[in-house]
Amino acid sequence: MTTLEFLRQFRIGGYAVFDLVVAFLGIYLLSPLLSKVFLKIRISIPKINWVFLTLPLGILTHLLVGRITPMTKNFLDMHGHYFLKILILGLLFFGLRGIKIIKKEKSSK
Repeated sequence: MTTLEFLRQFRIGGYAVFDLVVAFLGIYLLSPLLSKVFLKIRISIPKINWVFLTLPLGILTHLLVGRITPMTKNFLDMHGHYFLKILILGLLFFGLRGIKIIKKEKSSK
């Protein structure tokens, strides 16, 4: 058993705790950089919003690359996993809530 297999064996609700911790920690550490990048295209995204958007972005990314994980599969399941669906939609709501588009300032003459 490799170290990664060992770390991924601990689960909550069928989801590897290690994967969730790494995803949230990674976004938390990247959020200042991501916020600065989006400021250049005049979109203000608070750093905490990136943490809320971690799981919704993860599901979207896995769908785009065609890697269906257990969470992605459960989210797309039409006949169950309602708690997961409510959680993801709630995180999406809170993640999008603080985003603002910055208007271009008019130069005064």
